[in-house]
Amino acid sequence: MNRKLLIAALVAAVVLGTGGAVVLTRVASNQAGAAPLKNDPSKTAQVKKTNLADQQSVTGQLGFGAERGLTGRKGGTITGLPAQGAVIDQGKPVYYADAGPVPLFYGQMPLYRDLGQGMSNGPDVKVVEENLAALGFGDFGAPDDRFTYYTATALKKWQKANGLEQTGKLGTGDVVVQPGAVRVSSLTAQLGAPAGGDLMKVTGTERAVTVELEQSKQRLAKQGEKVELSISGGKPATGTITGITRTAGDPNQGQKPKIVLTISVDDPKAAEGVDTGSVTALFTVSKKQNVLAVPIGALLALNEGGYGLVTDDGRTIPVTVGIFAKGQVEVQGEGLREGMKVVTTE
Repeated sequence: MNRKLLIAALVAAVVLGTGGAVVLTRVASNQAGAAPLKNDPSKTAQVKKTNLADQQSVTGQLGFGAERGLTGRKGGTITGLPAQGAVIDQGKPVYYADAGPVPLFYGQMPLYRDLGQGMSNGPDVKVVEENLAALGFGDFGAPDDRFTYYTATALKKWQKANGLEQTGKLGTGDVVVQPGAVRVSSLTAQLGAPAGGDLMKVTGTERAVTVELEQSKQRLAKQGEKVELSISGGKPATGTITGITRTAGDPNQGQKPKIVLTISVDDPKAAEGVDTGSVTALFTVSKKQNVLAVPIGALLALNEGGYGLVTDDGRTIPVTVGIFAKGQVEVQGEGLREGMKVVTTE
């Protein structure tokens, strides 16, 4: 698709999105042999200098964010599981294997080896020491990546407090490491099943909006970007994109790959009294400041290609167009100035 056709398609799409009917009349820029003007000459609009924001809205769902699977890595048999909807905090049991608790530790890195005195240094050691310190077992001093005699001593005290065998060692499956507290959204395992397998699906504990995007809209998925939210039954609010995951889809079932965004609600009070519900998320794709803009209905297609504006005194000024936003379009052209009146359908 060449640039002229691309612009024409974009104009058509934006115009349809506004719910109005706009006729782009084809005229010659010098007015010679021009087709009759379709725009009503009595309708004019001023060329304004303004700020424009190209925005796109997508429907999402209010809940607790995207689900993620949680897998056990401990041997033995599952003897205890949490209830659906339960919130599990640091140090509390996620499940029980062979009647012993498997607690939750906070961290960005799962344990990838068994830990014990005399082992090599590593970031997994620091994860364990940070959790022990947070739970009140910090006899080793400031957490670091060294597993020392004092780390083992603190670990034994923690094990005793939790009714575990006091070995001073920690296996890869003895704890579950997650970025923070989790909420159990559904259980996938049953009592009596092997402890080393799929256990449950969890989410975060803070209210969040989940939005699914087609791959073609991946430009909207920017970590840390602000999003305007309209919560059904709640108040207008803003949110922040805090998580981006991708699903592969299933071509055999007609499922396309998706981008799943987790958007935290900046002000939790905006969702008070709303357990779940539909949310409109408004993404800002691009912004332009101090640009000249006119209503989309003022654009005219020229015989020689491109677009123009017809002034209230009958002159045609060829223009190039920029971003479209809320019925307005950015325009640039020789002789175009702020305050000039142009013919429009709106």
